[in-house]
Amino acid sequence: MTMQKKLLSGLFWVLLANLLVKPFWILGVEVGVQNAVGNEMYGFYFSIFNLSYILNILLDLGITNFNTRNIAQHPQLITKHLSGILGIKVCLLGLYLVVTFTVGALMGYGSEEFYLLAWLSLCQFLNSLILYLRSNFEGLLLFKWDSLFSVLDRVLMILICGCLLWSPLREEFNIYWFVYAQAIAYGLTALLAFAVIASKAKFSRLRWDWRFFLVILKKSAPFALLVLLMASYNRIDPILLRKLASNADAGIYAGAFRLLDALTMVAYLVSVPLLPIFSRLCKEMKPVTFHLSPFTSHLSDILRLVFWPMMLFAVGVSVACAVWAEPIMQLLYHNNFTPYVPVFRVIIFGIIPISITYIFGTLLTAGGYLRQLNIFAASTLLLNIVVNLLLIPYFGATGSAWASLTAQSFMAITQLLLAIRLFRLPLKAFLPPSPHNIYKNLSLLLKHQTKE
Repeated sequence: MTMQKKLLSGLFWVLLANLLVKPFWILGVEVGVQNAVGNEMYGFYFSIFNLSYILNILLDLGITNFNTRNIAQHPQLITKHLSGILGIKVCLLGLYLVVTFTVGALMGYGSEEFYLLAWLSLCQFLNSLILYLRSNFEGLLLFKWDSLFSVLDRVLMILICGCLLWSPLREEFNIYWFVYAQAIAYGLTALLAFAVIASKAKFSRLRWDWRFFLVILKKSAPFALLVLLMASYNRIDPILLRKLASNADAGIYAGAFRLLDALTMVAYLVSVPLLPIFSRLCKEMKPVTFHLSPFTSHLSDILRLVFWPMMLFAVGVSVACAVWAEPIMQLLYHNNFTPYVPVFRVIIFGIIPISITYIFGTLLTAGGYLRQLNIFAASTLLLNIVVNLLLIPYFGATGSAWASLTAQSFMAITQLLLAIRLFRLPLKAFLPPSPHNIYKNLSLLLKHQTKE
């Protein structure tokens, strides 16, 4: 298959699986949980969840993104790396627990917060393990398996939470049941994903080689810093809201953020096959030839397949959601929808810069420009914190939404300009593909799927 057909094949399976499952999870189960437990308790959960989420980089240290790029370029290394990296993941769990509970203590957490943090830490470890195992499928361009394990955990959570939420047990439902369901689903998914990739990689046992550990951690360190910084500027808003405002404000922000989180999943899913494909394309061409054909031609063709559809989707959805914010929030939160509307009208436009970031940030990552990306991400985090500190005391959750939109837009613009300069992207890379090319690529994709 050509790179374009591999990209379309990957997008087909990843989008199909996730669009069938994750909207129901986010807009059905998560909304149902928040309506069942209330804004105060959900805001309490959401702020602690975001702390565990930001620090989960300590469970990975950039290994997952490094592994996707490395296995895509050197698939013969999968057996060696699987046995060694799984050993690293076990060691990183201890580091994560020490740091997370230390931060919790510094933030003044009590026994209730620490109990929830412990369970969420377990969930983060299992989720990190799933993402690492999936990175091997992505690196080998086994997108069907990756698609299956990208939704299996959510399917299991939907089944468990559905039985609890839409049954007589709903009256007794609490936020801890929600967390227990996540732990069970993540555990089963991690076990099955490991069984499949172990059979393909001929895995035999864990390998405890400290020199290998240090080499991998050194190579993945720039990825780790980038993930930490991006997670921080994406997830720090409710933490600041809880400290500067209240649990209720954090809950309102979480409710408005939820639909943005669901919609940006489309951009994330597009980036999943883009990283290994961009990585292989960059490996085939030396950096000094990035501005020459055929690299520029191939890259432009791939970008044209994803850029315009993503922009049409992002702009169209954000405008429509802002116009119909009131009925959308009322549909989700019933009679208690009013506080969400002004926050949602601002934050939903974040889908536009986030989509740009997923496309061009992935390209820059594949090209190895991590130093520049880390500088941009650190600047974005600082900008987000400053704007939050200025606006939250006056505007609460709405001010935090403006801070998030400002930071996301800054990151998107800087990445786009850097990609244009470094890869010498021509104007045609941003023009929509012709109807003939769209029809040709879709025909080739359908023919390939039929053969499979």
